[in-house]
Amino acid sequence: MSWIWFVFGAVLSWGAYGVLLHRGQVQLGNPLRALLCVGIAYFLIGILVPTAGLGAQGELKGFNASGTTAATVAGALGAIGAVCIIWAFKAGGLPLYVMPLVFGGAPLVNVLLSMWLHPPSAAPNPMLYAGFLLTSVGAGLVLYYRP
Repeated sequence: MSWIWFVFGAVLSWGAYGVLLHRGQVQLGNPLRALLCVGIAYFLIGILVPTAGLGAQGELKGFNASGTTAATVAGALGAIGAVCIIWAFKAGGLPLYVMPLVFGGAPLVNVLLSMWLHPPSAAPNPMLYAGFLLTSVGAGLVLYYRP
């Protein structure tokens, strides 16, 4: 169950992401400066680390078109998400509002897209739809009762 530690790392990283991105954007005075910094971080972590790791393993070859396309589209979606968050902040949204909506809505999109790409063999349990509702209500409660 070592994967749970990586989930915990993602939760901590992405939980802090919006607050620190907003702070950086405000302190830099221009959302494009913040986006450039995000891009530099993606380059350093997302390109240099795997290139060094794959190179050390002798695995820098063997990419196939379908896997490369899917992974590149996923990376583009991540970058587009960062741009959308930056522009939400620029338009007046605060991390207190933006991030709960993003992190409340993203799991719904994830489940629906997963079900579309990998249709379940049986009808989904009705509790799935209760989960959709509770996720939406939960995001609303977080926003309504914000500090």
